[in-house]
Amino acid sequence: MSEKNKTLSRRVNEECFNRGNLAVADELLAADYVDHAAPPGLAAGVEGFKQLVTIYRTAFPDLQVTIEDQIAEGDRLATRFTASGTHQGELMGIAPSGKTVTISGIAIERVVDNKIVEHWLVSDRLGMLQQLGIIPAQE
Repeated sequence: MSEKNKTLSRRVNEECFNRGNLAVADELLAADYVDHAAPPGLAAGVEGFKQLVTIYRTAFPDLQVTIEDQIAEGDRLATRFTASGTHQGELMGIAPSGKTVTISGIAIERVVDNKIVEHWLVSDRLGMLQQLGIIPAQE
């Protein structure tokens, strides 16, 4: 089960975030999928996930998520990742800067019947905003 869950998570990152293939989201996520870290205003469920991917891939068309570590136990999966891309499109009201951004994060997911049903995320959004020049970096 643990290896299946890791493969599922890797497919979400590779297919959806890295390639922009949103068609597989319906296959990989449960119909009642809940993203506990979703920004306000997104639709619920799989549609909200597709909106989120579209937001980030529009802002960072060359977005690449690299999985650094994965740990699975029971129905839970923890993934430590690095994401990078060049800010070429609007990101939630932030005009394109042309700057390359690299952030890290940890996602925890719950898997039931070979589909992701819940997702939690902690990522370096402050670091992203500092790299984009929106918030000054500390010296």
